[in-house]
Parts: sequence; C-alpha cells; structure tokens
Amino acid sequence: MNMKVKAQELSGEREKKDQTAMEALLRFRLALVFSVFALLSLLARSSSQDLQIANAERRIDLTSHIIKVYLTLKVESNGASPASEILLAFPPTQVDHLAIVKAAASVGKRKKKTYQPLDVTPSEQPDSPNGTKYFSVSLLNLLGKGEIITLEVLYILTHSLKPFPEEISQSESQLVYYHDSATILSPYAIKQQTTYIKTPSTKVESYTKVDPTNRVDKELKYGPYDDQPPYSYSPIIIHCENNNPFSVVEELVREVEISHWGSIQITEHYKLVHAGARHKGIFSRVDYQSRPSISGLSSFKHILARLPPRVHSVYYRDEIGNISSSHLRTDSRKSELEIEPRYPLFGGWKATFVIGYGVPLEDFLFESSDGRRYLNFTFGCPLVETVVDKLTVKVVLPEGSKEPSAVVPFPVDQHLETSYSYLDVVGRTVVVLEKRNVVPEHSVPFQVYYNFNPIFMLAEPFMLASAFFFFFVACVAYLHIDLSIRKSQNV
Repeated sequence: MNMKVKAQELSGEREKKDQTAMEALLRFRLALVFSVFALLSLLARSSSQDLQIANAERRIDLTSHIIKVYLTLKVESNGASPASEILLAFPPTQVDHLAIVKAAASVGKRKKKTYQPLDVTPSEQPDSPNGTKYFSVSLLNLLGKGEIITLEVLYILTHSLKPFPEEISQSESQLVYYHDSATILSPYAIKQQTTYIKTPSTKVESYTKVDPTNRVDKELKYGPYDDQPPYSYSPIIIHCENNNPFSVVEELVREVEISHWGSIQITEHYKLVHAGARHKGIFSRVDYQSRPSISGLSSFKHILARLPPRVHSVYYRDEIGNISSSHLRTDSRKSELEIEPRYPLFGGWKATFVIGYGVPLEDFLFESSDGRRYLNFTFGCPLVETVVDKLTVKVVLPEGSKEPSAVVPFPVDQHLETSYSYLDVVGRTVVVLEKRNVVPEHSVPFQVYYNFNPIFMLAEPFMLASAFFFFFVACVAYLHIDLSIRKSQNV
C-alpha cells in the first residue's frame, strides 16, 4: 500500500511539473507574440515619425459621377534610416469605392519636369486607427535624411456621389451630396495643406465650413491649414447640383475571337443603367422633346463609344432586333460610334444591347522574338465616362493554341475555359479576365500570349474538303448501285 501511495504521489508531482512547464512555455510564446506586435507597431510609428509632409495640395473634381482626386505631396525625411516607401491613407468609407490609385515622382522643374511612375500596392499596418486602409508607394531610390521628394498621386472614386433627394420628377434638377474631409488623412504630420473642390455648376445648396473656407464660382477652397498632426480628419458635406448622366454598366462581357484567316471579331454585351436620382411620376415625351432645356436635364439619350481604328462590319442591336439610330465616324487613328437607345434613360432606367465589330488581324496580332504569338488589345469599356461594375473579357484563341498567358498591368482574376464553334473538334481555349469597378483609366493595352502550330490552320479546310468528297462519293455510289428488289428472268 505504501508503494502505491508513493507512486501516486510521484505521478502527481510529475503532472504538476509538466503543467508548470506547459504554462511557462505558453507564457513565453505569448510574450514573444506581443513583443513582435510591439516591434511592428514601433517600426510603423517610427517610420511615420521619420517622414513628414512639408506641403500638400489636393484637387477634387466633382464635375462627373466619376470623382478624380489629384494629390501633390512634398515629402521630407527626418529620420536616421532612409525610407523606401510612402504610405497613403484612406478612410474605410472610401476604400470600397476606390477604382484606381496611381503615383509618380516629379523630377525637374517647370518645362523640364518629368514624371517617373511608381508601384502602388495595398498595405496592412498593425496600428491603423478607425479602420484606416493604406496603400504603399515604393520609391525608386531610398529617401535619406534631409532629402525631399514630390509625389503626384491620382485616385478615382466611383459611386461616391449620392443623389439627394433620391427621386426627382422629369422637370427637376438632380442634386447630389459628397462626403470627405477638409484635411488630408495621412499617417504623417503635414506642415501646410490646401484642398480645392470643383463643383459641376455654381448651384451649391450647402457646404460645410472649416475656417478658412472660401468659395469662388465653381470652386471651394479649404485651407491653408498649418501644422496638422497625423490622422487629422475634419468631415465635410457638399450638397450641389449635378445633371451629368450617371452612366453605369452593371455587367459587360467582351468577347474577342481571333481568326488567323485575317480578322478579329469583337462582341460586347451591355447591361446599362442610369445610376442617378430615380425618376418619379409619368414620362411625357412631348415635354421632353419640346422643352429640352428644362425637361430631363439629368437623362441621356446618346452614348459615345470609342472603338479601334479601321473597324468594319459594325452592328448595334438589342433583344428586339437591329437598332438603326447610330452614327459611325472613322479615320486612320480612331473610330467613334454614337448610339441612341430606343428610349431616353432616366434615373433607375435600364437598357440592354449588343455592339459588334471586326478589326484587321495585322493591327492587333503580332509575333514575339521567341516565336510565340500575342494579341495586343485594349482593356476596359469603350463607352465614354462610364463605370463598369463587373467587366469580363473573353479572348477566344484559335483551335490548337497551347500555353496561353495574359499580361495585364493591374490585378485581375484569370481562368481558362473551352468553347466550341463551327467545325471544332477539341474546342478553342478561352482566356477569361475579370475585374470589378472599372473606369476609363483602365482602358490600357494588355497582351495574351500563346503557342500555335500553323498546321492547325488546315484542319477546317481539310474537314470541309473531306466532307464534300465523301458526299460526292456517296452520290456516285447511289447512282450506280441498283437497290431495287425484283425477280431474275429465266431465259
């Protein structure tokens, strides 16, 4: 019995020791995690303290439903360690509406000034207050102590102008409001800053005043503000008139079909909506046509599409059939298609239609130095001043194409599909590119590379020749074979 009791005591002591060791190990790991987080926070704070903005100027353009913000930052380094990046801060209410963020370094003065594009990527910071989101601008050269760099930043916001009132009649003007801050949100201290806001018209219902505030004609000026600490934020609301059409494509599918026989066929499927203040009441065609200056100011009935040069076989149709109310203007540098829906579009109204056209193969298909073929085409939406909520670009490669790859200058979702057309055997490879929140600044060239053996060009002609050959053989055989059933005559 004594031996059993001693064994139980020993096992209990071992369990206590093991438990104590586990607790010590857990405490050590927690302390290590907290120290890492503290170090990251300290580094973030130190990097923010090492940089300051000597002068900042922001210009906000509200003349369209696509808001463009131009930001000029004169950044100065005061830290002992050189800086390799500069952070741009955005409130969480703007991040979801950000379509594009570009940055460039300004080099030189006045007429000799040049701009060097810089990489901009989303960044996560451990000590971001109130859900602030960041973008990191990577510098080409390290910014040492006492050095100054001038950054030119452009970012574009969509769906940020809210109609108020939300419903208007045919004869009323469209009023919208815009939320922002009189001071620039930044993780760095700003010595001096000024914000200019350009309104669509001189009719401004109301605006928030943060002294000093000045208004001249179509421009509001906030500032200059001196010695603002990091993360300064002064909310403002601007309520003004904006009768520009809010053209939004809810979904656009562009199909680019490559044929090595001399042409590229493009088919574009649109789901267009007027995203402005919703129309209320009845629609009077008589008032709309007889009094265009006061009736339906925010509506639109003409849409301009900028197409590639040398287009041919252009068509414009909807579910009913062909729409003849379109005008095409072409020259050697561009093509413009002015289309008119079957009815004018007021707020909340929608229209679906298809635009198709062909372009010469030699203008867009080339061969690289390694023997691969590649398509050089324009991404984005051809419609002018239009936001696309969801854009899908499908590049249909010729049958027999292998190892396709796409090169796009901004992040997109990519995957491959297979489609079948006339006389296809194994199907055609389709490179699918998808992107949301697309603006006109996304209309830049992209490339799709692939390998192709020219012998596959003979597959379809060979199939047609073989089909005709066997058809004629069958006809000849049918004419020479006696298929009648009769008794043989005995002589």
